[in-house]
Amino acid sequence: SPAGMVLSVLVILLLSMLYEAIKMGKALLLRRALLALPHSLSQESLMEPEEGDPGSAQGRWFGYHVGQTLFHVVQVVLGYLVMLAVMSYNAWIFLGAILGSTLGYFL
Repeated sequence: SPAGMVLSVLVILLLSMLYEAIKMGKALLLRRALLALPHSLSQESLMEPEEGDPGSAQGRWFGYHVGQTLFHVVQVVLGYLVMLAVMSYNAWIFLGAILGSTLGYFL
């Protein structure tokens, strides 16, 4: 039905926008993780946390790494869902994915 097609295109558009937003969130987490690393990148500074420092660089870096991993999993799942929808070979779904990706990147 026409209403079902409009709803499908809208859902794909929103999924594409979310995909782009997650990509940006992953980049922000990477920047924060790099800033959390100690100035000296010796093995000792990464392996041995400073005592009495609950927010040590190692702990912050690990937290950011876990966050990046979760963002990556969600990004891959969304990417495959959008790809699966596009592989339906429906021109409207394809245009919804392209428009959603464009709007998501722009915003």
